[in-house]
Amino acid sequence: MATDNRINFWRRNAKVPGSVQPVYGAQHPPLDPRLRRTYPKDTKPKFNNIKTKKASSFYEFARSTNDAWDIDDEEDEEFLGTFNPAVSIPPGLHTTSSIQNQQHQAGDTESAVSHRLAPPTTEGPNLQDVQEEDTEYEQANGKVVKSSSDAHLNTSSVRYTLQKQQSLPVRPIIPLVARISDQNASGAPPMTVREKSRLDKFRQLLASPNTDLEELRKHSWSGIPREVRPITWRLLSGYLPANKERRELVLKRKREEYFRFIEQYYHSRTDEHYKDTYRQIHIDIPRTNPLIPLFQQPAVQEIFERILFIWAIRHPASGYVQGINDLVTPFFVVFLSEFVTEDMENFDVAALPLETQRNIEADSFWCMSKLLDGIQDNYTFAQPGIQNKVKALEELVSRIDEDIHNHFKRYEVEYLQFAFRWMNNLLMRELPLRCTIRLWDTYQAEAEGFSHFHLYVCAAFLIKWRKEILSMVDFQGLLMLLQNLPTIHWGNEEVGLLLAEAYRLKYMFADAPSHYKR
Repeated sequence: MATDNRINFWRRNAKVPGSVQPVYGAQHPPLDPRLRRTYPKDTKPKFNNIKTKKASSFYEFARSTNDAWDIDDEEDEEFLGTFNPAVSIPPGLHTTSSIQNQQHQAGDTESAVSHRLAPPTTEGPNLQDVQEEDTEYEQANGKVVKSSSDAHLNTSSVRYTLQKQQSLPVRPIIPLVARISDQNASGAPPMTVREKSRLDKFRQLLASPNTDLEELRKHSWSGIPREVRPITWRLLSGYLPANKERRELVLKRKREEYFRFIEQYYHSRTDEHYKDTYRQIHIDIPRTNPLIPLFQQPAVQEIFERILFIWAIRHPASGYVQGINDLVTPFFVVFLSEFVTEDMENFDVAALPLETQRNIEADSFWCMSKLLDGIQDNYTFAQPGIQNKVKALEELVSRIDEDIHNHFKRYEVEYLQFAFRWMNNLLMRELPLRCTIRLWDTYQAEAEGFSHFHLYVCAAFLIKWRKEILSMVDFQGLLMLLQNLPTIHWGNEEVGLLLAEAYRLKYMFADAPSHYKR
């Protein structure tokens, strides 16, 4: 029975992950047994015939199905025991040494995900290669390296890492083919005649004394050329004014304002009142995009720490919530792309001039803040915004595709069990990062893109896997599928089709209840 299969699927022990969590660009077909997740002997999930008690509240459910990011008590003690509250920020806010070392220690458990990257390729991974590489990954001490020649590690360090990993499942790693580049994985030419024409139109709009934002949104809906994406995102997010003459002045003022916040508040991260907030940020950051070396750099992690901490203390109604760290990455990558044209995954951010690093950091902070202003109820206590959106998705899917809806009911799959993450992370854990950036082009162009249109994108995303969903005839299989959807090879074309379907659904179901728009 479906009820029997779902038992203990969500585990309540905080030391053991409650659900299967894919990482960016690392999704793979869950049906092939050679690519399925393997577990250490002591942590392999068991399914029995004892019916567990349902969570009596959303808060209890959220706690019992928490991300697989929790570290165990031993690591908590290690973090608190090694953290030096006397660490200060050197001139230029470029901290290193002990704080960053603690970041890597706190992230060792999760960084096992990012053992070694194979050279990017446009072809899918060979199953035999995957199996062979898994063995090599386990010997790489959980560190991201560029090639096998970088993976020479001593035996004692390997043993220490394996001891720390014993409470978490081992995640199979496949070669990273999902590059940050916004071109299709199939190898589309970098610039077609049509794309050049579109780029010229964008440049014309941006060069006008007062940019027509409505016209800019109309052109941005179908994707923004990489060359003008940074300035376009700043304008569409409301960070920059439409008046061209005022932009430099506004940028200078806002960047200075952000770093005044740093000088005024960042030292308080060691205060008792903010210690837990900083600790959670400190733990989560090394786990952000663990397969991309760019995000494992000390300079980048320090930037993310400052952004998230300042945002959290300036928004006490919600504070920092796991998942917000993901929302910084698209802005950071887009603004970094102004200075990097190739191999962004391995670019050394510390090599940039300090002033450039500071500008990227401040712009990422302000644009992320603008985004979160529209969806902050997703992150306040009990996350009512997410509850409403998940319920709206359930009602919408019941009207769009009754077969899928009834299939979930038959096998007792609740939308909250998979769609919570879709709303909390805006599908960032379901799609490669390059796809998220393309998706956000449209979200920033669409009215209420992040708060309202995202609902229809989620519905279109679910219907996209209709055949695979209906072929699964057990609770566990459905949840594994929904949490490991194979989108690793997706590019602009696939995202464009997804957005077109979402647009169609939006207008077909325009009579949706008002709570769809919350």
